[in-house]
Amino acid sequence: MSDDRSVGAVILAAGSSRRYGSPKQLVVVDGMTLLEHAIETAAVAGLAPVAAVVPVWLSRPARYDDPRLRWIRNAFPERGLSISLRLGLDALAGEVEAAVILLGDQPRLARESIGGLLAARGDRPVVASRANGVLAPPVLIEASHFHLAAGLSGDVGLRQLLLDHPELVRTVEVGGHPRDIDTPEDLDRLGGP
Repeated sequence: MSDDRSVGAVILAAGSSRRYGSPKQLVVVDGMTLLEHAIETAAVAGLAPVAAVVPVWLSRPARYDDPRLRWIRNAFPERGLSISLRLGLDALAGEVEAAVILLGDQPRLARESIGGLLAARGDRPVVASRANGVLAPPVLIEASHFHLAAGLSGDVGLRQLLLDHPELVRTVEVGGHPRDIDTPEDLDRLGGP
């Protein structure tokens, strides 16, 4: 495994927030928006460049003027996570050796979870987090296999790839998956702003 190119990140944050009732990307937790939490988590984990896939209406925060952050607008979020995934991977193709897929609504994701994925690279092209038998983000995919995202559709992200091609997947046990913020009740359970 060559170390001459970086491991980037794709942040999936273009959803319509139907269950939340207002744009989740702008929900504030501990002084930062959910999207800012994801960007900071990627930065602290040393992932770069970062492709943040967002809705077309979302402006890039002025504090993120770093060229390693790619602001990728998804004009078709209603087509599901798979479109965002392809847009993000396409934005990093040719620049990175691998990418870690992050969700834009998990403000409590521990950077150690990402570190575990990075440490497990080597024998298989996909490394997935597993807790209580469930595979879920973050997931690392080697650039040599970005093309597999082209066959995905709907709102499944990499989940379908993980299920259809277990021979490509190495799993890393994590203590638990971070809570997604899908509804205001989820935010209340997290502790709220």
